[in-house]
Amino acid sequence: MSASTTIPRRLSHALVLITLLATVFAIPLHAQSSPLSGNPLNDGYHDMYNLDFPAAHRKFQQWMVAHPEDPMGPAADAAAWLFGEFDRLHIIDVELFADQNRFDSRQRLTPDPNVRKNFDDRTAQAVLLANVAIRRNPKDATAFYAKTLVAGMRSDYALMIDKRDLGALSLSKEASAYSKQALALNPTLYDAYLATGVENYMLSLKSAPIRWILGITGAATNREEGIRLLRLTATKGHYLAPFARMMLAVAALRDNHPEEARSILTDLSHEYPQNSLYDRQLARIH
Repeated sequence: MSASTTIPRRLSHALVLITLLATVFAIPLHAQSSPLSGNPLNDGYHDMYNLDFPAAHRKFQQWMVAHPEDPMGPAADAAAWLFGEFDRLHIIDVELFADQNRFDSRQRLTPDPNVRKNFDDRTAQAVLLANVAIRRNPKDATAFYAKTLVAGMRSDYALMIDKRDLGALSLSKEASAYSKQALALNPTLYDAYLATGVENYMLSLKSAPIRWILGITGAATNREEGIRLLRLTATKGHYLAPFARMMLAVAALRDNHPEEARSILTDLSHEYPQNSLYDRQLARIH
C-alpha cells in the first residue's frame, strides 16, 4: 500500500469517527437539558438509549403521524434502525472508541437487508421533508440539522458496515457543512456542539503529522476545546446529553482516570438499566 493511499485512509478513519460519535442518534434541537420523557419523541429516545428498539420505533411512528411535516421524526426513526443494527453487530462499544487500534482493525460486517431498506427509506423521507421546510423558511435551523443527521448517519453506515472509507469521508464533510449552517442560525442548540467537541478531542489524539494534515483540511484538533464542548453538551444538551457523558467517560479512560469514568458510567447505567454497554464497560474498569 502506498503512502498516498495510507494517509487518506487514516484521515477518513479519524474524520468519519467524529460523525459516528456525534450522529449515532438523530437529535431534535433544544436549548437546555430536560428529561427524555413526556412525548413520543422524548420517550422514543429514552427507549433507544435503553436498547429497546421496537418500543423506540413505535414512539417515533406516533410522532410522525402527529407531526407529518417534521423531518426529525423520520430522522429519529432512521437513527433507531442504524443504532439497532450497530448494537446487533456489536459496533457501539466504549472500548472501540477508546482503543484506536481496535477501530482501525475492524472488519467489514454483514448487514441485514431489511434494516438497510428501512434506514434508506427513513433518511430519504427526512431529507425530503427538510428540503420542503427550507424552501418554506431558509432560516429553519432544525431542517438544516436534519440534513446534517442524515448525511452523518449515511456516513456511519458506509464506514462502519460497508467499509467504504472515501464515500464515508465525503458524507462526513457534507454533514459538517450542514451542521455549520444550523449553528449559524441558532448557536444555542447545545446538542449540535457535540460534533465539534468530539472532533477536537478525538483528533487531538492523533500524531503531530496527522494533526498537521488534518489542520490543512480545516479540522479542529484542540483537546481542551473538545472537552469543554463535550461538557457543554453533557450539561445543557437534551437528546445528546447522555451520549456526551459517555464520551467524557471515554476521555477519562484515555486519560487514565478510571474513577471518573466509573462515576459517569454508573450514573448512565442507573438511568438506562437495559443498556448493557455501560455495565460491560464498568466490569472492565480496574
